[in-house]
Amino acid sequence: MSIYLELFLAFLKIGTVSFGGGYGMIPIIRDEVVTRGWISEDVLWNYIAIAESTPGPIAINVATFVGSDMAGIWGSLLATTAVVLPAFIIILIIAAIFKNFMQNAYVKGALKGVTPIIWALIVSTGLLLVVKCLYANYNNFDVRGDFDFHALIIFAVVGGIALVYRLVAKKKIPPIALILISAAAGMVYYIPL
Repeated sequence: MSIYLELFLAFLKIGTVSFGGGYGMIPIIRDEVVTRGWISEDVLWNYIAIAESTPGPIAINVATFVGSDMAGIWGSLLATTAVVLPAFIIILIIAAIFKNFMQNAYVKGALKGVTPIIWALIVSTGLLLVVKCLYANYNNFDVRGDFDFHALIIFAVVGGIALVYRLVAKKKIPPIALILISAAAGMVYYIPL
């Protein structure tokens, strides 16, 4: 089977069985791309970190990165298309056929039933990221990872700035401003003069 077809089918599967957005998709993406040997787990976590800081949904960005890594621009186009195609088709069908779809008791029940699973996937992803930061090898907790306390200091300073601004100005700092402040602090702190 060609890599293009494999990419398309893998990300079509991810897009079809995933609920809850990007964070809910991360464990499924991890299982698909790492077990196939397309990328290592470290590369996947780097892609996730980049996907979180770039515009657009995480799952779509990760699909684009993995597709590009495996088969260039055509791979990225196929993976991205495949991951959004199921949701696009479902929304199209819902919009065309069901006007009061969300008022249906069965739909409400199904969504309420899926919600705890989505929360569990999001929490497990968060815990996995924390463990990954604290330990070099999360399968062997005897090996301690390099925790970057400098990043924790930057986080505390930027968080303090945001809190003080909110208390004084009674407004939130826009997220893009927080990202820019954090980037500037990182450049000042990490780039040697």
